[in-house]
Parts: sequence; C-alpha cells; structure tokens
Amino acid sequence: MTFSNLANGYAVRSPFWVEFGIQGMGVMPAGNKKEKTGHHHLLIDTPLPPGVSDPIPFSETHRHFGKGQTGTVLELPPGQHTLRLLFADYAHRPYFVFSPEIKVNVGGKRDATPAPQINAAQFEATCRAWYQDEMTTPPRSGKAVYVKNIRDGEVLGSPFLVKLGVMGFGVAPAGSVVKDAGYFVLNVSRNGIPVTSVSLKNGETEAVLDLASGDYDLAVEFLGVDGGRLLKEELPIAVVRKSQKRR
Repeated sequence: MTFSNLANGYAVRSPFWVEFGIQGMGVMPAGNKKEKTGHHHLLIDTPLPPGVSDPIPFSETHRHFGKGQTGTVLELPPGQHTLRLLFADYAHRPYFVFSPEIKVNVGGKRDATPAPQINAAQFEATCRAWYQDEMTTPPRSGKAVYVKNIRDGEVLGSPFLVKLGVMGFGVAPAGSVVKDAGYFVLNVSRNGIPVTSVSLKNGETEAVLDLASGDYDLAVEFLGVDGGRLLKEELPIAVVRKSQKRR
C-alpha cells in the first residue's frame, strides 16, 4: 500500500487531500464478502493494531472508508502527525497489508495560510514547498475518474504503473450488488487504432502497462457494477523506450 500523493516529511495546509494506493488486491465496500478484496483505513497518530482477529475500531484515529473510496479530504490541527494506510476485509479485520508510516507537517488552515510561492532566489526549497501544496490541494467537488500518477502528455518508460482514482463513487468488482460503485477499464489506442484494453473487474485500482515506443492515447473509463459507463477521462502519453524483459 502507498500514499499516491504524499511522502514522508511533506508540509501541508489543512484540509488536505490524501490518495490511497494498493497493488495485488481489489477494493470492495465494507459488508460485502469477497476473496482478495477489502477497503482502506487511515491510521492517524496511532500504531498498527496488535492482532488480526479483532475488527479495526471506529475513532478519530482509525478512519474507515467502507464505501470503497480511493481518497479523502483530511483536516488536522497544526503540528506534526503520523499517517499509515491499512487494508481490511468486509468485517474490518486487517489483512496486515499496510503502507509505511509517514510524517506530515500541518502548517495551518488552508483558508488562512498563504499558498507557497516559487522564489527564484531560493528556487529548490520554494519549488518543493509549492509542489507539496499542489499535490495535496483538495480537488473540486463532483464526480470524476482520473490517473493519479501520470500527467497529460507525459513521457514514460515502459513498462509503467498506472494508479487510478475516482471521486463521487466507490470501487467494487463487476457484478457486485452495491450502490454507487464501479470498476476501472483502461483502453489504449494509437492513431485511433485500439492497442490493448485492461478491465480491472476485481476492483483493482492499479495496473501495469507494457507498450512499445510511440505516442498513445490512454482512455480511463469507470463502469458501474452492471457494466454501464459512469465516467470517462482521456490523456495522451508518449513511451520513449522499451525495457528489456528478464529471462
């Protein structure tokens, strides 16, 4: 598990945006039993639970995302805080699939603290502060599907990891009997011709693509559990090299 937009030592203004990432397992809203699926929990200023037999408690330091969310807006008081992601099953019992613990420094309220500005005289430090604030700025409210770790027109080496997020819906495997949830589909084309399609029907939120060198269009779709399209986003990417596969 990883924080897709945060790293240890980040300086943020509150409230700030936190994105969840997990590989190898699918997301499924709480209360729905399915093998190799679960939902995210955020541990704030608290250690990992001592065992796996007891459900994770509900508290201000144990935040549950039982609707299958892939991110949240977090509000914390000024000072240093620790954060860790923990994945748990349908009954909130931890798999002990978790992220490293990170520390964030909350400087103050977002509406009362000026945003960092880049200063040419202190370019490296001020650029770093600006970037950290930009990455953790809460998104506008609404519904959207997006790629967390790739920018529009970005140049990439192959293979590469694609991290996906959605706002306004939860994630759930195809065919699930849950409301307001769905799954991701990645469609890759080149010059208008389909190249490959990856359907994350088990509720996965990350996928690895292996493409030859060239320019591509990556379309991200979010489909309801019944297969109907709910959201779509497109972005061009450029693959500049092909890594050698290990024998």
